[in-house]
Amino acid sequence: MAERLVVEHVSKVYPGGNHALRGPTFTVDPGTFMVLLGPSGSGKTTLLRTIAGIERLTSGRLVIGDVVVADGRVHLPPERRDLAMVFQDYALWPHLSAQDNVAFALKRHRVGRHDARRHAMGMLDRVGLSHLADRFPVQLSGGEQQRVALARALVGDTGLLLCDEPLSNLDADLRERMRVEISSLVREAGATTIYITHDQLEAFALADQVGVLQDGVLVQLGTPEDIYATPATLFVARFTGLAGELEVTVVGEGKITGHVSVQPVGIDGARPIEARVGEGTGAGAGAAPDGPLLLAIRPTAVRLCAAESEAANLVGSVTDTAFRGRHYELVVDLAGGRRLTGVLSERRVPRGTPVGIELDAAGCILFAEPEPGPPGAAPEDAEPGRRGGAPAGGAPQANGAASATRGTERIQ
Repeated sequence: MAERLVVEHVSKVYPGGNHALRGPTFTVDPGTFMVLLGPSGSGKTTLLRTIAGIERLTSGRLVIGDVVVADGRVHLPPERRDLAMVFQDYALWPHLSAQDNVAFALKRHRVGRHDARRHAMGMLDRVGLSHLADRFPVQLSGGEQQRVALARALVGDTGLLLCDEPLSNLDADLRERMRVEISSLVREAGATTIYITHDQLEAFALADQVGVLQDGVLVQLGTPEDIYATPATLFVARFTGLAGELEVTVVGEGKITGHVSVQPVGIDGARPIEARVGEGTGAGAGAAPDGPLLLAIRPTAVRLCAAESEAANLVGSVTDTAFRGRHYELVVDLAGGRRLTGVLSERRVPRGTPVGIELDAAGCILFAEPEPGPPGAAPEDAEPGRRGGAPAGGAPQANGAASATRGTERIQ
């Protein structure tokens, strides 16, 4: 039965004063597939490990189902939290066959050996590996090992499934196939799932809800469509994919409410651009932003046209063309040293070709220009013990991830 997960004002401070988590608060309803997205050092693995019980919280509260698993001095160990985990590096027992690895997960449920092996074979059949049940992990490919790990996590019918970047060690084609399998199997099982990744395409493809973490804080929580269309901060916009950024000034009102007309700075021949006013401009409702501004441009907002077209907001020159199968991806250099990447074209455009750029307001978002310095993440060592595995003296345990946002949010 899928469990409800409640995370309240959790914090984790490591020796030396490193704050890995800074108060995430949220609720995940039963059966929700939530992806926590963020760069290395953002706190996502630390949060996963605190949900699993591998790490102790410094403060805050965690509730799984009706059980308070962490609150002050309360700290339930992983084996008492009724959860399972798919690790980044599989964490399979090397001396056990695929069938016995899966069956081992039923040991704590006190299922008899015969029944455990029968259930394990049924789960291996569901992931397409029943014909490899007698093979040991060293005899399996990376994708096969990952499917065994997934089968082991699902066979116990636990209410909460935690996934620690389970696809990061696979090649591109296998990643996509395994992504589809994980999505199908997890939703078929109906488990509440917390899945962490640094890959925004993977997050958007899998998630019912996405939480974006930065420096231990959940800066935005919403559907993949919400995150992409209305990023709450420039950090979120950058991390989820931009073609480029332009320094601009406001020159007038937009054609619809919430839009303004902006003029790029330092780009000769540029025409005014219609843009949406983002939350990060500091402007009040209905007010035009002022001060230094950055225009964040999504790749989906960029359309090629003739360099002499009146529809062109910008003019540039193609400096790189990459064939991607269904389309080409171009790099276009603008005047003043600016550059747009990931510009899509259905036809090959030779390098050096002058092109016009028409921008769609739906993918052009204004933000206040940040202070100098990287927008980035905490140091890499903010999340010690990143790779999961079997704790000393015990079976491989689960660990999980979640996120925080301003106030308390409920994931439907």
